Formats: sequence, structure tokens, C-alpha cells
Amino acid sequence: MYKYAIKRVLIAIPTLIAISVVIFTILALAPGDPLGEFAANGALTAEIRAQIRASLGLDQPVYIRYFKWAIAFIRGDMGYSFTSRSPVANLILQRLPTTLWVVGSAYILSVFIALPLGIISALKRRTILDRTVTAIAFMGISLPPFFTGILFILIFSVNLRWFPFIYDSALVVNDWGSFIAQLRQSILPVLVLAAFQATALMRFTRAAVLEQLNQNYVRTAHAKGLKPWLVVNRHILRNALIPVVTLVALDIPAVFTGALVTEQVFRVPGIGSLLIDAIQRSDTPVVMAIAFIYAILIVLFNLVADLLYGILDPRVQYE
Repeated sequence: MYKYAIKRVLIAIPTLIAISVVIFTILALAPGDPLGEFAANGALTAEIRAQIRASLGLDQPVYIRYFKWAIAFIRGDMGYSFTSRSPVANLILQRLPTTLWVVGSAYILSVFIALPLGIISALKRRTILDRTVTAIAFMGISLPPFFTGILFILIFSVNLRWFPFIYDSALVVNDWGSFIAQLRQSILPVLVLAAFQATALMRFTRAAVLEQLNQNYVRTAHAKGLKPWLVVNRHILRNALIPVVTLVALDIPAVFTGALVTEQVFRVPGIGSLLIDAIQRSDTPVVMAIAFIYAILIVLFNLVADLLYGILDPRVQYE
């Protein structure tokens, strides 16, 4: 397993280099000017704008800018934002706790909802329970998060007045009352994200379990007289969870990068909203850092999923 992990890491290095080159090139060639917000400022002469551009390194060729960025990133320096002139790492770290709290809670909730319901739906196929869960899952998949978010705001915030619909980023949790306020303002975005993620994962889990129910080894286990719950726990789930683990592991990076649409709907100051603002302002260092961190997380958790295969299925051999 260790040799396999080292081999995968060595393969991942050129993959990440290629990804970084592609992302950096696209951002460099994309329309938009980081100095566009100064266009209406008549006090800035052409010389001053040229000096600002030179201070940002925008007067250099793309390949030189890329190598400088890559060397700095390896050292842990993600550069400075073009608009705020703040370190990109600090901007991300400021937004990360909010993203982990909202998106992370939604993801954990979706996993705890989807896995049991998907398994029960498969085991009770063609029953009223299965049809009900399937109908709810199809409804959740069909409704995009922005529509569900607006619907929740109209019902629970505007009409019932149960929860706030704007996330208060200035709220500091220092007592029980502020903690309750934090929970109340997080419920709607967490529920919207959890509903959307759980429905897709639920359908995937149901399909994976159904695929294993008709296998010969399941019939053999039943023929040996094993109790149904032992067949499910020791045989069906271990094989059915292999593709589910891949889906869960590849979705975890989204927890760190935030939910773009939901954070915009509820004004959650997470990494997703930071990325949207950076794209609108052509703030290349911020967009590059978030996009590349997302690529690193995908490669990392893909490796974690592959290594978990050997735990779930002893037949998997690492070469």
C-alpha cells in the first residue's frame, strides 16, 4: 500500500503542474483588467497606471509570472490580492471557518441522511417507503439550490419569521445567546445544501446496494442460513460502499471551497463568495489560489478513496 501511495503521489505531481499551467493561462488570457476599477479615475495618468501595473507584475510575460507564482506557492506564499492588497492566504483563512461551519455541517448532515435512507430504500424496494424516498430524492435533485434557497427564505424567513435570511458575518459567539443566534442563521443554508447533496447521494447509494442484492455471493450467504442483517452488514454493504466512498471523497473538497450559489443567496461570507467577488474583479491571485487548492484537494481525496478500497474490499490489490 505504501508503494502504491508513493506512486500515486509521484503521478499527481505532474498532474497538478499541468492543471496549474492551464488555470494560470486561462486566467491570464481571460477578459477583464484588474485595474478596470481605476478607469473612471481621471486623476490617474498613464504613467501612474503603468507603475501600478508594474508593481503588480502585470507587465511581465505570462510564463515569467507563472514561474514566480509557482515558486512562491511552493514556499507557502499565495501572493497578494490585486484589489485589497492583502495576502491571499489571509483572505482564505478569514473565510474558511464560515465555510467549514456551514458547508461542512451540511455535508455531514447529508451523509447521515443519505446513506441510511439509500440502504433502506434498496432493501425495501418496490414498497411504499421506497417509492416515497425515491419521489423525495427526485424532487430534491430537480430543484436547484438557488430555487430552494429562495423558497426557504419566503417560507421560513418572510412568512413565518423563524430564521434570518441574511447571514450576519459580524456575529461573535461568546455566550449561549450568541451561539443560538449562530445556529439560527445557519439553519437555512445548511438545510438547502444538505437537501441537495443528500438526494443525489441517496440515489447513488440505493443503486449501489441494488446492484449487489442480485449477486451470486448474496444468494450463497442466504443459502448458508446467515441472518439477513449479517448478510447486509458483512457482505452487501462492504461491496456497495466502494463506489459510494469515491463519491463521498470527491465531494469533500467542495466543503473547503464553499457553495457558490448558496453562499450568494444567503450572503454567507465564505470562500465561495470570495471566489465570485474575485472573478468579478479579475483578481487573478485569489482565483488562482482557490482553484488550485481545489485541484489539490481533489487529487488528495481521490488517493484517500483508492486507499480505502483495500479496507472495504480485501480483493483489491495495490501494485
